[in-house]
Amino acid sequence: QVQLVESGGGSVQAGGSLRLSCAASGFTYSTYSMGWFRQAPEKEREGVAAINSVDYTRYVDSVKGRFTISKDVAKNTLYLQMNSLKPEDTAMYYCAADPRPYYTLAMGDYDHWGQGTQVTVSP
Repeated sequence: QVQLVESGGGSVQAGGSLRLSCAASGFTYSTYSMGWFRQAPEKEREGVAAINSVDYTRYVDSVKGRFTISKDVAKNTLYLQMNSLKPEDTAMYYCAADPRPYYTLAMGDYDHWGQGTQVTVSP
């Protein structure tokens, strides 16, 4: 059974950095598309970054140049390095996985989800 467990969230000041991790199990991690999504209070969940089996990546415009998605296949772990954080990055961050190769930023294209980790950025 697919399991995704996020960690690494916390509270930082604007301009700071955090690295989120997502430990994956129960599936052939190296062949899946993986993504990071976030949901702020009273807002819809949005795709932040995605990566496919050959490490092609995709980002939402608001994080380009600041966030980097990567994965360590040997450790079955997905990462999101977040630099130059802004208060508007405050949200619950979720890891997602899907067996299809499309690595989109659309929620509906992912079958499996973690429970989330909170990121709070103060001014």
